[in-house]
Amino acid sequence: MSMTTTTKTNEIAILVTGATGTVGSEVVKQLTSPSSSLSSGSRVRAAVHSKDKADKLRSENKEVEFFHMDYNKPETIVDSLNGIDKLFLLTLPTPNMSEIASRLIKEAKKNDVKHIVKLSVLDADAEPGILIGRMHRQEEKIIEESGIPYTFLRAGAFMQNFINFFGQTIRTQNAIYIPAGDGKVSFVDVRDIATVASKILLTKNNDSKDKQQYEYKKFNITGNEALSYSQAAEILSNALGRRLSYVNVTEDDARKAMKKMQMDEWLIDALMELYSVIRSGYASQTTTVIEQIIGRKPISLDQFARDHASFFG
Repeated sequence: MSMTTTTKTNEIAILVTGATGTVGSEVVKQLTSPSSSLSSGSRVRAAVHSKDKADKLRSENKEVEFFHMDYNKPETIVDSLNGIDKLFLLTLPTPNMSEIASRLIKEAKKNDVKHIVKLSVLDADAEPGILIGRMHRQEEKIIEESGIPYTFLRAGAFMQNFINFFGQTIRTQNAIYIPAGDGKVSFVDVRDIATVASKILLTKNNDSKDKQQYEYKKFNITGNEALSYSQAAEILSNALGRRLSYVNVTEDDARKAMKKMQMDEWLIDALMELYSVIRSGYASQTTTVIEQIIGRKPISLDQFARDHASFFG
């Protein structure tokens, strides 16, 4: 399967990595929605790893081209990037994250990719920062050094974590277990991140004004308010019509639970470091980036809970 390189300035070929994941799948949906400004002749390509997830996404997005991409198989990266103008870059945190990024960016440079929109994390450039932030900052530096125009979307904690990570205990025990103390977090809905990303990706190649607004920029993306997990549990309770509790577990208990889930030791350490930052109050900053870029306020946690009420049971 191949894609012909676009030749008209109003046509864009966009590759979305991590296209079956929480953020990537939403970016694909936003790019191909009836309300998007995707030009006739422009294309969206989804880089996927899981066939089952790809089949589900394909059924929802008939016009999307699907390419298998395995970060550890260079030939799949070459195929996926062939003829691409813009790249939405999402890489999962792994010990060899910077090596993967180097491989991708090198190939993007060869293919004359015009713009990279990278999903990063809030305060990726903080010093000394935390491990997850430093890993993303390494990727950012690789992109900066490539000379390819970029936009870094440094996002706060996802509201979707209440589904992906806490969903089971919310459904079965009406509780959220996490060692976050009373620290506040500026939760952001992935749908808002995807809306911001798609607007930037759909900027026309010949639109110098919009390009100046987004290229070589770093945006901290958060929700409208910072909430403690106790406050979040109360909001979810009101939206779902039943009482949920936040249990501030010890780090030791959290580690044991993560080990039981067979999480890698390095990732457990990284998450413990993140929870320490939250407890210290350093995850509570809020920004107005979402409103500035897409012209409306961010989705609230209450709205998120109501929209996903059927999941929580």
